[in-house]
Amino acid sequence: MHALQPKHIKLKPEEVKKLIEKYNISRSQLPKIRINDPALPQGCIPGDVIKIERIEEDKIVPYFRVIVP
Repeated sequence: MHALQPKHIKLKPEEVKKLIEKYNISRSQLPKIRINDPALPQGCIPGDVIKIERIEEDKIVPYFRVIVP
C-alpha cells in the first residue's frame, strides 16, 4: 500500500448489518468498487463491503463501497 493511499478495510458481516440498519439501505444501494481495484485487501470477493478511511482536515472520514465483479 502506498503511503498516500487511504486505508481499505474489509467489514465483518455483523459490521455490514449495523451499517445497513444505521442508514436504512440495502447492500445494492452502496457505491461500487471493482474486484480488480489494486487498493483492495487480499481475500476480498464480490459482495463484500469495504470501509475506506480518508483523512480530511485532520479527521478520519469513512466511505463505504460494495465489491462488484
